[in-house]
Amino acid sequence: MHDYTTIIGVIELRTAQKSYDTVQKRYRIGRSGISLIMNRFKDSGLSLEDLKQMSPGKVVDLIYPHDNLRHKGIPLPDFEKIHARMIQMGKHAGLSYLWIDYKKENPDGYQLSQFYKLYGDYVKETYGTDRASMPVERIPGEKMYIDWVGDQPELLLDPSTGELRKVHIFTTTLGFSSLIYAEVFPDEKLPQFIAGTVHALSFYGAVPKYLVPDNLRTAVTKHTKDELVLQSAFSDLESFYDTIILPPPPRKPKGKPTVENHVRFLEIHLVEELRKETYTSLEALNAAVKRIVADINKRPFQKKSDIRESRGIGFEKYDKPRMNQLPGGNYTLCDYKYFLKVPDNYHLEYDAHYYSVLYTYLGKPAILKATMTEIRICDEYNRLICKHPRSYRDFPLYVTDSSHMPQEHRYYKEVNAHDGAYYRRWASVYGDSMVTLIDRILRSPKHEEQAYNSCAGVLHSCKDVPHNLIKEAADKCVAANACKYSYFKKVLGMMKKEHANGTAGADGKLPSHPNIRGKEAYK
Repeated sequence: MHDYTTIIGVIELRTAQKSYDTVQKRYRIGRSGISLIMNRFKDSGLSLEDLKQMSPGKVVDLIYPHDNLRHKGIPLPDFEKIHARMIQMGKHAGLSYLWIDYKKENPDGYQLSQFYKLYGDYVKETYGTDRASMPVERIPGEKMYIDWVGDQPELLLDPSTGELRKVHIFTTTLGFSSLIYAEVFPDEKLPQFIAGTVHALSFYGAVPKYLVPDNLRTAVTKHTKDELVLQSAFSDLESFYDTIILPPPPRKPKGKPTVENHVRFLEIHLVEELRKETYTSLEALNAAVKRIVADINKRPFQKKSDIRESRGIGFEKYDKPRMNQLPGGNYTLCDYKYFLKVPDNYHLEYDAHYYSVLYTYLGKPAILKATMTEIRICDEYNRLICKHPRSYRDFPLYVTDSSHMPQEHRYYKEVNAHDGAYYRRWASVYGDSMVTLIDRILRSPKHEEQAYNSCAGVLHSCKDVPHNLIKEAADKCVAANACKYSYFKKVLGMMKKEHANGTAGADGKLPSHPNIRGKEAYK
């Protein structure tokens, strides 16, 4: 049985045509579980929006009716025996392993999620929540736990004042081998938390399936039983390393025993060892941390029967072969700027420059992410909308993608973006006489820009007109020294009319007429 967040997430992704693999990876759910959720969702006749309006409990009951949890005709597993085996297996206990044995004997028996639920109910009913707890199954290469070491020890000496300053120790450990990484930072802000995580993954040389940070504000914006919202930067980290960030349930210490024990261990074996010396720089302090942690990772475990032998051996033997490769390139931390709504001019300001976003996002929330070379703009759900090269001009600059503009704005920009060279190139399509005509129009006013509309009018009027007529009309305007839009339009119109009536001569020249003046009239 899965919770409300998983049910809604599965339905959203499958409704959006996302693959089974994508859904499995995001929510850690099998194909049969996905199919069950989708089938019962379709059978309900409700829409996704209907489900979101319901309480989480009602949604769960809709997908997993209580009457269906215990199948009639299928006896309950012998949880007394199963619990005894779990205790006997100790730290290597795996309920999923025992479920496999159960399914071999009962092929039509309960599925894994139901098996977990029924076993949990048995433990609670039999022993009570304070008397018994389920051993934690540790899978090699699965989880990397992340946290800050408890109290900030005073380890850094200020040479100028002689005062000892507090430092913050970032630490990670792998769930199975318990291989440790640690690093000292001046504070616990987001850039340091991200940097520590990146350095830890580089230290391991591989990526686990899950990153498990404590519910720190640096990593988690919101985490309730119904909703998990990660910091945007940490969400980007998740995408870059193709891993899953999975904080433990809030306000439940038993949900994170590994990291809690790990922190207590370091408070004794790392911090106390560091107190034996004096350090005047973070570099010297981190060098000492690196040396002590390397020694801890090499130490053999006290229990001779431990298959890991030591943290380092356990990592190389069990964790690393089951972890994913590091991605190519380096993760780049972004500077974030949040906008409650996109302004009316559909440009977002960063560092005195303005970057466009599709105009349909007017009034909607947006997130701007700035790296040294790039500006990325995302929607409120951290989905990428667009990218821009970052500008470093000395004065405020609008960086606009024309595809982001409404049609009327795009037209205005195109019209006003054309210069004299543009109209001369366009005129060259129709021959030298048209180039001469356009050139004279451009030169006629005091400022060339004042002639752009006339040039556009002349050239637009040539659409769907035979080139020989255009050339002759331009010739006549040039010969008459009447290089104006109005005159060209009049001459071209007359020629088109006569051409349509078939009154033009075989040589294409206009017939003589007392109202038509030739070039001789202007000598």
